[in-house]
Amino acid sequence: METDQTTSTAPRSVATEDRDPETTTVTVRCTGHVRTAVGTHELEFTFEGDRLRDFLENFFAVYDLENMLIAETEADATHSGWAPVPDDLPGTWRKNPEGDQTRPYARVCVNGRFNEHLGGFETELEEGDRVALIYPFMFCC
Repeated sequence: METDQTTSTAPRSVATEDRDPETTTVTVRCTGHVRTAVGTHELEFTFEGDRLRDFLENFFAVYDLENMLIAETEADATHSGWAPVPDDLPGTWRKNPEGDQTRPYARVCVNGRFNEHLGGFETELEEGDRVALIYPFMFCC
């Protein structure tokens, strides 16, 4: 009985085990304090993964902005405001779950839309998408 040695000594497929992780490249636009911290208003950023959460984790590993933009608790995400909130708010109001929210006045947009109107931090990103990190300068008298 003959055995075929070529099948047992053949190299394993690299398609599933040795390939590089999937990456996505997006255009990042920065405003206000984010622009000051990053040093530019726009840059290309390549990261592993394809969700907004993956982008944020990778971006914050390079740029120390997490504390500026992301709220850890509901209290960190809420501002007392200057006017009372009406009982019946017009339109559709959506909010990310606790832990996936931005600080007051800070926003994360994907292709010009607030992330909470898409899929929150689970929003899927595609090659060439635009991610805006917004934390405006605020002045008071």
